[in-house]
Amino acid sequence: MKSVFFELVYNVAMVMIAGKRGPVMDDMFGPSKILDVCDYLPLLRWIDLLGIRRKMEVLNGKRDRFLQGLIDKVRYRNEDCDSVGGGERNYVEALLSLQQSEPEYYTDEIVKGLIMPMFTAGTHTIALTMEWAMSLLLNHPLELEKARNEIDEHVASGKLLEESDLQDLLYLRCIINETMRLYPVGPLLVPHCSSDDCNVGGYDVPGGTILLVNVWAIQRDPDVWEDAETFNPERFRGFEGGTTGLDSCRLGRGGGRAPAPGWL
Repeated sequence: MKSVFFELVYNVAMVMIAGKRGPVMDDMFGPSKILDVCDYLPLLRWIDLLGIRRKMEVLNGKRDRFLQGLIDKVRYRNEDCDSVGGGERNYVEALLSLQQSEPEYYTDEIVKGLIMPMFTAGTHTIALTMEWAMSLLLNHPLELEKARNEIDEHVASGKLLEESDLQDLLYLRCIINETMRLYPVGPLLVPHCSSDDCNVGGYDVPGGTILLVNVWAIQRDPDVWEDAETFNPERFRGFEGGTTGLDSCRLGRGGGRAPAPGWL
């Protein structure tokens, strides 16, 4: 169901960003290599041994043309209506409205940079989480039955589940949290760099050290989680959508002032 989930999430993102569906661009915004042999042997970068740089340049050009096309279509559509916005606006319309009032801060390049994470961080991540959630429920029929009963209780028969229904589906939110705890889409967080010398967990970390946070290990730590390897949505009862310590499954998507755009 991977392709089905990705197409669904991609179309939702397209409607939010540009106001209409579009062709699925899996090859353009899909996961790519993070590390390459050239990262271990920097001298090889000069000759681009495996052609990684050339491939990235081609991909970057393809992405740029696609994003510029989205901006231009929304811009021309709104010019035909003699307005940018008014009422419900999509993401590009909101940015173009800001471009009119502050053109020096919202150039097309900046707008494209703001749109990009919505595709790269907000499509495959959600589709993969949906895939893992479905897999877990199919392998745990009792939990699946509980989720089905909750939906039947709060959503009228024959009616599609809507976003407004989620506030009443507390067990479903527990399932989402437990899925992200067991299978974070980013097992290792984005690398950070220590600004000063510090001591973490009894280890001396010199300033300037590149740090990788192992979310997979944190969220399966038996000292923190009872039956850490077991799928148990009930552990999140009372913390379905909060920001307490038990909600550390949010680590994989960030928090505070800079959460992952795809999870907002």
